[in-house]
Amino acid sequence: MRLTRLLALALCVPVVAAAQTKPATPPPNFDAYVAAVMKQFDVPGMGIAIVKDGQVVLAKGYGVKRLGSSEKVDADTRFGIASNTKAFTALALGMLVEEGKLEWDAPVVNYLPEFMMWDPWVTRQITVRDILVHRSGLGLGAGDLLWWPPTTYTPKEIMARLRYIEPATSFRSAYAYDNVLYLVAGQLIEKVSGQSWSDFITNRIMRPVGMKEANSTHAAAGEAGGNVSATHARVNGTVQVVKPFSDPNTDPAGGINAGANDMARWMIAQMDSGRVGDKRLWKQSTTREQWSLVTPIRAGVSPKELAPWTASFTGYGLGFFLRDYRGQKLVTHTGGLPGFVSLLMMLPNQKVGVVVLTNQESGAAFQSVGLKVLDYYLNAPAFDWLGGYAARVARFDSA
Repeated sequence: MRLTRLLALALCVPVVAAAQTKPATPPPNFDAYVAAVMKQFDVPGMGIAIVKDGQVVLAKGYGVKRLGSSEKVDADTRFGIASNTKAFTALALGMLVEEGKLEWDAPVVNYLPEFMMWDPWVTRQITVRDILVHRSGLGLGAGDLLWWPPTTYTPKEIMARLRYIEPATSFRSAYAYDNVLYLVAGQLIEKVSGQSWSDFITNRIMRPVGMKEANSTHAAAGEAGGNVSATHARVNGTVQVVKPFSDPNTDPAGGINAGANDMARWMIAQMDSGRVGDKRLWKQSTTREQWSLVTPIRAGVSPKELAPWTASFTGYGLGFFLRDYRGQKLVTHTGGLPGFVSLLMMLPNQKVGVVVLTNQESGAAFQSVGLKVLDYYLNAPAFDWLGGYAARVARFDSA
């Protein structure tokens, strides 16, 4: 139920003229606004990053790492970014494509001959691109029970069991979000590169980008000095510390832990198509692939209290959701783990990005902050996102 409400709020997740140039500063009274959001939605701690035109506007911690503790969140405090990891995994595959070791539209079995889906024809046809874009025919969340609750299966054992999962739709006919094919992507990276998924992500992406404190596995959450947030969730109506998630099988789908500083560097590198200083870590063509819509998603109408969030189009690219927001292209993703949720939003045309990391499962909190930031840089009409999401949560709670 908690996950259902989180997803509903995140996906409930409008259109504006070209924005005038805004100074590289946070929205006015931003700290007070964040404090109000945290109070409204009972969030103990947040890490927030805002970037504009290749510069860090804000990278800051808010609140505390653990409920009842006085230890403050800072700009390097790590949070599980959960499914915001998927863009890193997709980028890793893109880098291998650049090196000629993979092709986006080549069948997965060319590289992993042991890979099998339910339908032998799909097994032969499903490509590297397909395993990233949620159009395989598997149902929503299919395969998650192979690792949640935690099991003793290895990644190879999970991949071997995909052949027993009956599809919900025909191949490439519908969008249905999954995690398990990102495990396959992780296996593909290991097979082709000769490195573990974790080593590749760390050494080829995170460290060169300048993500100095981030790590890449659930098990590593508390490494490098232990500047990591505790996990919290609402249990029987009260926010409490909960046990963190630690299954390594999900690392390629959601294992990265990072703070505001490091996520700011990630957004800057993304919006400069892999250029970091005088080096280019990946090609512009790879960014174009990641930011190109592959799988369309039905664009629904937001409730009136969140009306500006209504999209004209939405879909999934390679590790990112793509949609419009107030007439501008928005590259975005959310992430959720027990006790952590995260939001990344980038407006490529405005060179604006915001990341919100939280240590409590409130999609309403991260949306209220993220949309406040986007509206500021788009010179959008004032809108009460905090009030809108508070009303939405109240409606869910009373249902």
